[in-house]
Amino acid sequence: MTERKPPGVPFESWVDKQIRDAERRGEFAQLPGAGKPLPAGTDTTYDELWWIRQKMAREGLSVLPPTLALRKEAEDALAAAYAAPSERIARKIVTDVNVKIRDMMFKPPPGPPLGMKPYDVEEVVREWHRRRTAAKESAGESAV
Repeated sequence: MTERKPPGVPFESWVDKQIRDAERRGEFAQLPGAGKPLPAGTDTTYDELWWIRQKMAREGLSVLPPTLALRKEAEDALAAAYAAPSERIARKIVTDVNVKIRDMMFKPPPGPPLGMKPYDVEEVVREWHRRRTAAKESAGESAV
């Protein structure tokens, strides 16, 4: 434990003396991380939520504004519809995400604009059929 600051000694000079004494004793030699760059993100101003941001980065989590989250969900839904095992499931996936898109179009939340319109279910199903046919044909050619 460090010694107490003597009365009448300015705080700054007392701290400087403590540091000089510790340097002479070699307490700053061979510290872990010596000579290595500081971790990323330390060059910014103080952020009260730094620990939450680090925890979210470690856990691979992110928080997006509602419109951006829906854009991502819509992209994922379209990919899932194209990969669906049946036309019925593909239609259901697209119909479900279209409901969410329409809701957000009529009740915009704060944040960036959605910039999307509902998917054309019939067009998605046509593309689903085309992709399945192409996949079957390429699987048939590779089996020969």
